[in-house]
Amino acid sequence: MLLASACGAQSLSTLAARGYHVLPLPQQIQLDPSDVRFGPSFSIQNEAGSGGSGAVASLQEHMAERFGLKPAPSGGTAIRLELRSGSVAAGRTEDSDTAAIAEQAYSLQTSPTGVVLRANAPAGLFYAVQTLVQLLQWRNGSLWLPSGRITDWPDLNRRHIYWDDAHHLERLSELKRAVRQAAFFKINGFALKLEGHFQFASAPAVVEPYAMTPAEYQELTDYALRHEVQLIPFLDGPAHLAFLLKHPEYAAFRSFPDSNYEICAVNPGAVKLLSGMFQDLINANRGGRYVYLSTDEPYYIGLADSPQCQEKAAAAKAGSVGKLLADFIGRVADPIHAQGRTVIFWGEYPLKPEDIGSLPSHLVNGEVYGPRYDPVFRQRGIRQMLYTSTQGEERLFPNYFTLPNARLLHPAAQQSERVSEGFREISTQPARGQAQLVGSNVAGWADAGLHPETFWLGYAAISAAAWHPGTPTAQESMTAFYRNFYGDGGRNMSRVYQLLSQQARFYADSWEWGPSTRKPLFGDSDEIFHPRQPVKDQTLNLPPAPAANLDIDLADWNKAHARRLELAAGFLSENDELLALLHENAATVAFNRYNLEVSISVASLCRENLEMLADLGRISSQLESARDAARSQKAREAVEALDRVLRLARGIQQRRNTTLRDAVATWQKSWYSRTAAANGRTYLHELDDVKDHVPDRTVDMRYLIQRELDLPFGAWVESIRTARNAYATAHSLPVDSSVFDWAALNSDPGQKAKPE
Repeated sequence: MLLASACGAQSLSTLAARGYHVLPLPQQIQLDPSDVRFGPSFSIQNEAGSGGSGAVASLQEHMAERFGLKPAPSGGTAIRLELRSGSVAAGRTEDSDTAAIAEQAYSLQTSPTGVVLRANAPAGLFYAVQTLVQLLQWRNGSLWLPSGRITDWPDLNRRHIYWDDAHHLERLSELKRAVRQAAFFKINGFALKLEGHFQFASAPAVVEPYAMTPAEYQELTDYALRHEVQLIPFLDGPAHLAFLLKHPEYAAFRSFPDSNYEICAVNPGAVKLLSGMFQDLINANRGGRYVYLSTDEPYYIGLADSPQCQEKAAAAKAGSVGKLLADFIGRVADPIHAQGRTVIFWGEYPLKPEDIGSLPSHLVNGEVYGPRYDPVFRQRGIRQMLYTSTQGEERLFPNYFTLPNARLLHPAAQQSERVSEGFREISTQPARGQAQLVGSNVAGWADAGLHPETFWLGYAAISAAAWHPGTPTAQESMTAFYRNFYGDGGRNMSRVYQLLSQQARFYADSWEWGPSTRKPLFGDSDEIFHPRQPVKDQTLNLPPAPAANLDIDLADWNKAHARRLELAAGFLSENDELLALLHENAATVAFNRYNLEVSISVASLCRENLEMLADLGRISSQLESARDAARSQKAREAVEALDRVLRLARGIQQRRNTTLRDAVATWQKSWYSRTAAANGRTYLHELDDVKDHVPDRTVDMRYLIQRELDLPFGAWVESIRTARNAYATAHSLPVDSSVFDWAALNSDPGQKAKPE
């Protein structure tokens, strides 16, 4: 039934058919034929006492910000808040924790006499407010509501998102805004990965130039709790620890001396170090109930066999590498559990079904793994969560919409759309019925260096399936997101997101792959490399440079790049449309204009690439013009054609620099600067030995244009200038004595960039 609903049904929900949009969609909706006018004034009757304080505060905040209304002492539309245990009955759920579900259940009744919000507990009352606020809409200068009754509860009681600040740090005010945004869509877990962006007392060497203080972390925790959100500490282990193990102070804890990826699971000092870091976070997270021990991708556990780390012998003694991993998890998780925390981990490879019995039963598995694993976890008493992501390895913007293979240089065997895929995954996962499910987790990975503002569509629309699986369609959930996230004034937002997705997809597809000069990799998910294997970077083949007599053959280059340039021209036209829509919406939307500023920067980065490709095509044409003029003994025309080539090259650099400058200025409205030194601390720039994370490639934000900086573009331009000057000298024409510094990032490309 869920499968049919999630994948086949296309009819509108009852609310959407009336023009109202709520995300997530409530469970039970009974509407009267008519709507009711709200206001123009309203009053609040808080019969819930102190238990309704969070809901009242949220109601007042939203009404002021969204509608410009403040409550009157009495009169107008009366909103009555009632809190009484057992007053709202929840229906069937996948989650068997009926008490947790009941705490979040609520009813909302609207009629000409007013609005009644009723709940069993403060969380439910808070969610009733979010639904009420989403329902209110302007029509002919007045606010309206549908008349009727909504009874609502979640299918899964834990709806977490993963917020990745491993490679940047938002300002505290921005993190609060993100938490509040999550709460608005009934997301109740905010797993925050900080790595070196927290001031660890137990590991001071890892603390980066900008890092949250414990007091700020507690302030964010308290703010989240007031919005019915758990701020959840997150640390990796034993893998994904390059941020820690790259430091000389902790190199002795590596499982392999020449790899900073994985910590030695049998080193008591290593376990003590990781536990101390967890304790630092927990101490600044009073009121929190969860911890994420991310045991993600521990590829090499049980393989190390050296004086520094003797995991191989320990794995043999334990019975398997999976049992060794289970022992490590227990040694880190048990003390945390003893403090009243629920530890969420990833129960994945190299754990096998026969290893699950070695895990502590108090754990919650953050994923499901299919029929061989899930029933065994259930038998062990380990509850599980449904995991999916709003972003993975995409550059600049998530794949919310696909790009047809006919418009790709490198056709893909399979493509998926993040929201539709995630919505189906949570709604129809076969683990429903096999695992003991307690929640969902929607991740937004920072590995590719995206701005997290681009993740909100996936965070909200996918998480909605954990509240009400399979209903409505993913498309209606996306529409509800646009309406509630941007408010009145948003126009053609589905087209905006489609264009952003497709522009970003072509941005990545429009270049080729070639060898990199960066540090080779220690290994991958299958094996340790002997010797290390080089990574690859994106690159472009530039047109050939002319000989001294300006002779040149561009036929092969033109043929090889014809399709690339043709596609780029089409995407450039669509980029015009995209930027026009973004600027129009930035002037008219009611909320989240900064989100559109970020989108404009993304569209501009895509545009800079498209214009560069177009200019390379023009350069090829001008090189041919110079050749033809030289063959016709028209020396001055030949030199002028080459001068146009050099001007085009300078234009490419100037656009690149301007686009980067504008993107940095926009992104750093919400981020602290990515810098080598600040606040008396320095950043140790050392690449991960296993994972190639794009933002790790540079200390600052040059990673956004790194592939261009890596091109031998400067040497290529100088070879053209050399040919130009040799030809000009031979024909008694002036030489060009300027210097082209491709690495320069200031506005004048003829000057060198300032050192960091």
